[in-house]
Amino acid sequence: MGPTMPTDAPAPADVELLAGPTPASSALVEAGPEMPVDGRGEGRLNALVRFWPLTRGDRRWLALVSVSMVATGLAETVAVLLFGHLTDSALQTGALRAYWGPAGAWLAVSAAAALIGFGGNCLGAWVGERFILRLRARVFAHLQRLPVQFFQRHRAGDLVERLTGDVTAVEELAVTGAIGIASAVINVVLFGAALVWLRWDMAVAVLAASPVFWLAARRMTDRVDAAAHAQRAADGAVSAVIEESLRGVTLRRMFGRAGEEERRLDVEAERWLRSTMSAVRLEECYHQVVVVLESVCVLGVVGLGTWEVGHHRLTVGQLLSFAAFLGCLYPPLQSLGRTTLLVTSAAAAAERVAEIWDAPVAEDALVEDDAAVGEPLAGPCPALEFRGVTLRHSGAGDALLRDVTFALDARRTAVVSGPSGGGKSTLARLALRLVEPTHGQVLLNGRRLDRLPSGRLHEEITFVPQHTDLLPASVADNIGVARPGATRAEITAAAREAGLHDALTGLPQGYDTVLDPQQPCLSDGELRRLALARACLRGSAVWILDEPVAGLDPQAAAATLAALRRRAADHTMLIISHEPDRYPWADSRLFLREGRLSG
Repeated sequence: MGPTMPTDAPAPADVELLAGPTPASSALVEAGPEMPVDGRGEGRLNALVRFWPLTRGDRRWLALVSVSMVATGLAETVAVLLFGHLTDSALQTGALRAYWGPAGAWLAVSAAAALIGFGGNCLGAWVGERFILRLRARVFAHLQRLPVQFFQRHRAGDLVERLTGDVTAVEELAVTGAIGIASAVINVVLFGAALVWLRWDMAVAVLAASPVFWLAARRMTDRVDAAAHAQRAADGAVSAVIEESLRGVTLRRMFGRAGEEERRLDVEAERWLRSTMSAVRLEECYHQVVVVLESVCVLGVVGLGTWEVGHHRLTVGQLLSFAAFLGCLYPPLQSLGRTTLLVTSAAAAAERVAEIWDAPVAEDALVEDDAAVGEPLAGPCPALEFRGVTLRHSGAGDALLRDVTFALDARRTAVVSGPSGGGKSTLARLALRLVEPTHGQVLLNGRRLDRLPSGRLHEEITFVPQHTDLLPASVADNIGVARPGATRAEITAAAREAGLHDALTGLPQGYDTVLDPQQPCLSDGELRRLALARACLRGSAVWILDEPVAGLDPQAAAATLAALRRRAADHTMLIISHEPDRYPWADSRLFLREGRLSG
């Protein structure tokens, strides 16, 4: 039918009001295993262990990649030995006939190694990209089920960065990094064995210096850890500033605030530059130290080998082979040393991703009554009830709501009015379970909301906000998001009932006209009626409406009120309004002032 994520919720966290994760993301979610929850502050190796289960299903391909790495390493080893044989048999003797055999074998082995390496590298990249898709889908699906408080603590742009850049960094740790470690170990073993086979005494001297690479990386681990955390946080801050600026671009242009946004970005970009250069300097320092150490080792081997050749204990071909193996050995040794830096850097990203994954969804912590979850709701029109509800912000002294108690029977309408800031919108957020009461209970048809799965709750309650959010999709999809699978006839009927059909048929492509969330081609009144059409299509038993006719012209307001009055006979309605007299058919009127209810 089209996008399934609801957009008329009052807060970004309210992504389950109408639907859950998309089918595409669900398919990827099922491909991975359950993520073990072990909290933050995990060790660097634990970060690898934590995300490794997501490679399940692709491990046979990783095994094939490992086989290709072994084959490539063996081919390179044989090629170097053939090079030494070619030197001794052809170059030293000057016999051209001795050249063709080793040269042909060398070329064949090199071509085979190239083909195998190409296949293995492409396969490894494919597995890594599948890991990214799977991890991002799993984290995104979990993100949609988090309570609104989580989104109040994190900027939207930073969350975007976690789902993009940080997820990619985790892949570099769990897949690309693992492949790199395996490749380096295989090459070290093969080339080290070849060195020992050629001259074990010289090989021992060479291998004795290998721990220096690990020690050099180890010395920088703590500094890289701090730089990586700072860099990931700076990336998130830059993304957040850009996202916030783009979201409010119209407002800032109206009031000439573009310069202020540029300064905000400059501050975060400068912080990003400092953290990035800190990481670059550490990486470059390690690289140059290793280059110097490698040069010292190579010069030592060449000097020792020259002495051995002079005493006829080593041939020129063997010396060249030994030097070639040495040149092949140090890069994987260096890679193993760099692995410590890679794990440290990627672990910072893994912690940021894990913070989303570990965040508890409200439902998981609060659903206790299994029987209540499994039973169908009694009656087609559940009632809404508040029992002694008090709500305080964390750390705030004054309560937003104080001991609010009222019951709204099925097929009844209540209008809540009162001064701005009195708690009317908070009442709606509690009924939608976007926030949890500090004290008291909210009930739907006699059942506590915190014992209902959020999916069931949002099937029974529809919220019509004062400001209608849009998807970058067609008008039909923007209405149909309320009920995935709805037919065009059902969508059209909902639009007619909301008094929107005539306006939609006048658009260039009618119901197929694509709406721009930033600059929609509908008026404010038409957008309000689009939200009402969603409610009509949804068909929930309980409607909560926030100022449904505020700011509308008389004709649009009259059409909206007529639609509400028709629906009031079959639905329970809680209407928030500064103009309660517009709803003469309401069964009760409630007044909220400073969090206290009267009526």
